Amino acid sequence: MTAYIIIPGIDGSDGRHWQTLWEREWGASAVRISPASWSAPELDDWVGAVQKAYDNASRQDGQVVLIAHSLGCWAASAWLLKNPSSPVGGAFLVAPPDPAGPAFPRQAASTFTDVSAQPLPCPALVVASVDDPYCTPETAAAFAARWEARFHLVDACGHINSASDLGSWQHGRELLNSLTPH
Repeated sequence: MTAYIIIPGIDGSDGRHWQTLWEREWGASAVRISPASWSAPELDDWVGAVQKAYDNASRQDGQVVLIAHSLGCWAASAWLLKNPSSPVGGAFLVAPPDPAGPAFPRQAASTFTDVSAQPLPCPALVVASVDDPYCTPETAAAFAARWEARFHLVDACGHINSASDLGSWQHGRELLNSLTPH
């Protein structure tokens, strides 16, 4: 059985977000991070929240998979690089924002702008949209290359969030399944 760690972006994912819909479907198999700094993100706090969620998720039998969106991609990456020997079955990284880009959230700039994409110790898939206001497709592809992750570009889904009106995002589930076959 797979345990999923849900790693949303700033303020968490609301009830219409695909991450929340997947989490509800997975029930006890999903653990959402809960950093103290949701609205004013601090990288160390978020990495600590990933660790706590990992500790809870790894108590279940089976593999652990990280499901990250937006700023959560950087928290997932930082945690993986800090814990390279932790057994993780995969990292599903959706819509990573560009820390050097003009739209990067100011409230995260103090600690998240120093992150860098480095080879990840597990299989990973980066999903980006052609019209994401937080990251160009070229930059997202460069992150994927530096993370040594597969890259998939979707058509006109914006930031691949609630505003994208994806519902339970079936295409995303197919992509996740291609990363972590059951």
